[in-house]
Amino acid sequence: MSVLQTLQDRSNNTCELCASTNGLTQYTIPPSLNENVGNDVLVCKTCLDQINGDAELDTNHWRCLNDSMWNENVAVQIMAWRMLQRLRNEGWPKDLLDMMYLDDEALALARATGEHEEEANKIIHRDVNGVILQPGDAVVLIKDLKVKGSSMVAKQGTAVRNIRLDHENDKFIEGRVDSQQIVIITDYVKKI
Repeated sequence: MSVLQTLQDRSNNTCELCASTNGLTQYTIPPSLNENVGNDVLVCKTCLDQINGDAELDTNHWRCLNDSMWNENVAVQIMAWRMLQRLRNEGWPKDLLDMMYLDDEALALARATGEHEEEANKIIHRDVNGVILQPGDAVVLIKDLKVKGSSMVAKQGTAVRNIRLDHENDKFIEGRVDSQQIVIITDYVKKI
């Protein structure tokens, strides 16, 4: 059974965040590099557009998190926590965050994208042209890079998809090149 079919069965063909049945799609929560049931949620187009920043956050739409934050699936809990963090200045999301519980491993993953940080304190990763990089973006190497600790050379022009961001250093990202996970300096990449 595919991941999408498993998610559809798990959620009874409804959005796992707002319970809508319109335009359902599989969403892999960043910074996950692979699709699997533990890293994915089934979301509607409205939720997806707001999660990705393609649409303005509709505070009233996200009142559904009062229910979905109690979902038994950790991936859904993490997405609920992240969206509540984005809305925390509204008042009611702060109350829900105070009630919510995530174990240490889930909380670490939930914090991996920096949703809980104030805007002034967030580390912003930029490529060689100054374009802001987000988790899951694709970049291309602009020069040959020797990989420390191996004889591998990552060639100029190599595409690195589904990157992860280092949340302690704005110059480091992680990605898979030739089936090897490596750390890349942002000065040597360009967003695709």
